[in-house]
Amino acid sequence: MRTALYSALGVMLMLSACAKPPSQTRNACAIFEQRDGLFNNWRRAAVSAEREYGVPVPILMATIYTESSFRHNAKPPRKWYLGFIPGKRASSAYGYSQALDGTWDRYRQETGRWGARRTDFADAIRFIGWYHRETADKLKIQLNDPYNLYLAYHSGLTGYLRGAYKNRPEALKGAKRFTEITYTYARQLQQCPG
Repeated sequence: MRTALYSALGVMLMLSACAKPPSQTRNACAIFEQRDGLFNNWRRAAVSAEREYGVPVPILMATIYTESSFRHNAKPPRKWYLGFIPGKRASSAYGYSQALDGTWDRYRQETGRWGARRTDFADAIRFIGWYHRETADKLKIQLNDPYNLYLAYHSGLTGYLRGAYKNRPEALKGAKRFTEITYTYARQLQQCPG
C-alpha cells in the first residue's frame, strides 16, 4: 500500500516537473538536459522532427521559445471588461506551438496523427516541422531563413503572401528575436554534450 502511494506521488511529481517550462530557455543545451529523461526526451523529439521535415533543430526550438516560452498550456491574453468580466481571447492559439484550432486540425488530418496534442512537446515540435516544411514548399522560403520562416508562421501563409506582417510591429520584432535565438541555439547545440 505504502509503496503504491510513493510510486503515485513520484509519478505526479515527475509530471508536474515536466509541466513547468525549463528554467534556462535561452540555452538549448540546458533545455535538453532538463527535459531528457526516461519518459520524456525533448532532444530525441527535436532530432526526429528535423529528420522527418528537414527543419533544423535550432529553428524548431526557436519557434517554441518565441511562441510560448516553452509553456505547454500557453494561450493568447484575454480581454477583460470592467476589470473582472472575462472576454474572448485574440485567437485559438494554444500550447507549445501556439497552433490555431483549424491549423492543428488540418495537421492531424493530413498526417494521420489524430492523437497529437498541442500540450505535448513531441507533438508540437513535429507540427512546427510540418508547418515550416509546408511554408518552404509553398512560399519558396529556405529552411535556413529564420526571419522569413517566422513571419510566415506568425502571419500564416496567406497573410505572409499579402505582406500582413509589414504593418505589425510585433511580428517584425518577433522575427528579429526569433532570428537571434535561432543563431544562439545553433551555436550552443554545436557544443552540447551527448
